[in-house]
Amino acid sequence: MNNQLLPTTYFGPVSWYRQFHQTGRVVIDADEPWVKQTFRNRCTIATAAGTQTLTVPVVHTGRVGTPVKEIRISDHGNWRHLHWQAISSAYGHSPFFQFYEDDLRPFFFENRWEYLFDFNFEIMQKMCELLDINAPAASPDLHPALKGRGDATAQPDCSPLPVRAGCRLGEAVVRPYWQVFQQKHGFLPDLSILDLLCCMGNEAIYYL
Repeated sequence: MNNQLLPTTYFGPVSWYRQFHQTGRVVIDADEPWVKQTFRNRCTIATAAGTQTLTVPVVHTGRVGTPVKEIRISDHGNWRHLHWQAISSAYGHSPFFQFYEDDLRPFFFENRWEYLFDFNFEIMQKMCELLDINAPAASPDLHPALKGRGDATAQPDCSPLPVRAGCRLGEAVVRPYWQVFQQKHGFLPDLSILDLLCCMGNEAIYYL
């Protein structure tokens, strides 16, 4: 079976996790050139005012074609607190936010990730765990981009291989599910996986 290539994402959209779940073998591209203003460091959530995009600030290298694995997270603007505040406000009254709150909180209150790729990688692992997605494990020897990066490979569950190649996401999922602000805004498709998880809980995997 051929590997399906996907880019790194920050609490990626539902379509990303759908592709991840439905593909037998997935690889995450750690060496692709950094692309600004994409879901590599952004996610979109639903709020009372409509959709809101949350962006992880990064340190710009100034070099064209910098691999995504070399992009560092910036601490500018107290973004962790602001992101958690926005997510808590948006999903605090969703059916399952309180159930997952303790799993999500560390990503916004622990400043232990230097690289965006590592940060996203651990988010992906946690989302796989919460969604009950069984992804193939990979040996740390096959993760040259992650060697020496703290405990990014300490837990092999849901660990795709970072390789150099392009990628193309599948079509966005448009089948509606219940959303917190659906009566106000109608169904908003392909939001962050956080939206599906907080609204559908352990039934989210059936939507994927």
